[in-house]
Amino acid sequence: MLWIALILPDLPLQACTRGADEPGELAIIDHHPRQRVVAATAAALARGVQPGLGVAGALAIAPDLQLKDRDRSAEHSTLIQLATWAGCCTPCVSLDPPDALALEVSRCLRLFGGLGALVDKLRCGAMRLGLDIRLAAAPTPLAARWLARVRPDTFISAAPRWWRCLDHLPVGLLTEGTTVSQATLELLHGIGMRTLGDIARLPRNGLAHRAATSVLQALELARGERPDPRPWHVAPPRFDSRLALPAPVSTTEPLLFASRRLVAELTGWLGAQHAGVDRYELHLEHGDTPESVLHITTGQPGRDEERFVMLLREQLALFKLRAPVEALRLSADTPVIRAGRTPDMFGDVEQARDAASLLLERLRARLGHDAVRGVRPWPEHRPERAWRTAEPGTARTPHPDKQPLRPVWLLVEPRPLASVGSLTLLSGPERIESGWWDGADVRRDYYVARAPRAGRWWIFQRLDPPGGWYVHGYFG
Repeated sequence: MLWIALILPDLPLQACTRGADEPGELAIIDHHPRQRVVAATAAALARGVQPGLGVAGALAIAPDLQLKDRDRSAEHSTLIQLATWAGCCTPCVSLDPPDALALEVSRCLRLFGGLGALVDKLRCGAMRLGLDIRLAAAPTPLAARWLARVRPDTFISAAPRWWRCLDHLPVGLLTEGTTVSQATLELLHGIGMRTLGDIARLPRNGLAHRAATSVLQALELARGERPDPRPWHVAPPRFDSRLALPAPVSTTEPLLFASRRLVAELTGWLGAQHAGVDRYELHLEHGDTPESVLHITTGQPGRDEERFVMLLREQLALFKLRAPVEALRLSADTPVIRAGRTPDMFGDVEQARDAASLLLERLRARLGHDAVRGVRPWPEHRPERAWRTAEPGTARTPHPDKQPLRPVWLLVEPRPLASVGSLTLLSGPERIESGWWDGADVRRDYYVARAPRAGRWWIFQRLDPPGGWYVHGYFG
């Protein structure tokens, strides 16, 4: 087996700030056991605000420092969001609270082209979620977690006696993901233990005699000498993810940056299910004011992240906020399972269909949903009434044998012709006599004619007084 551990070293900060591009000077405060800084942004760190500093000291260094209380619930939600996204890389994802995930990836390496490619995908995915991760790989989840904590980017395969690579790790890691207590750790320090290798060289009976059985169990778990079963994270059947903003936002431009985080999570959730969606909703939470909802449709089921963001950008650009936005929530229902595509020697038909669908949805996002419609035939002899608007993609074109030849370009109103002497009649007449029951009756003889320099025209002679010739459409 091969495990990758993902650790979020600044989870208290990232859970609060990943929805903003530049959060400014901000520090996260924990009130237990005393008020102190547990994390700070890069701007605050540059001013000298360090984790462990008291609130008064932090404000003395940076008077304009923003303070936010630590939100452990938001931290856990962020960890779950990362686990949900990671499902697109491996189905074997386990939560390892408070700030880590364990991924079993031995069966996925070939799919992604090796461990290096998979690690790159994990890093890029976490970055799109607005998260900074440290990772390492080892044959056991606990060993991978220890390595990610103190020696990130270490990748150990299941070679003989691989656990010797753990001997130089500090003893302080024994409380990481185990039941080893702080008192036991102090006991080990008291007898001169500094590394895991120092402990491994001690007689096991002596450790057990000193009530350090938990230390032996931790070492056995890390080395793979004791089973370490992990429950797998199960992604929800319906996508619904929320992202709080560091501060209320009154314009739509910053919302796109935050929305990208949620869209990246959505596409990861879809990738884990090999599915796509054709619609999703972005909810804008305004605090005491009722939320605003943007409905985004994609034309056909998919999970293209850039396409989702593009359509969202079009709608946000035209949207008027009625109140400052405090949080975003993205939701999607009924994912559709998508079959894998196989290459076609005559071109990718699906890709062409996707391009047409994308154009349609971009126009609708910019002009409004009802402003872009399709056209379908209607059983009516009068050409100007022989069509109806329809939802694009739903109209069924009748077989050409079922109706006479008609031009693609039909004029809104027939245009009078002063003379038809320069035209060459190619076919006709086709008489259309209809509409007596609704007061808009017509009696016409239609012809297909060739113009000297303008292709083929569809013309008719009006049979009712005052008569005359008209052009009604163009074939090209």
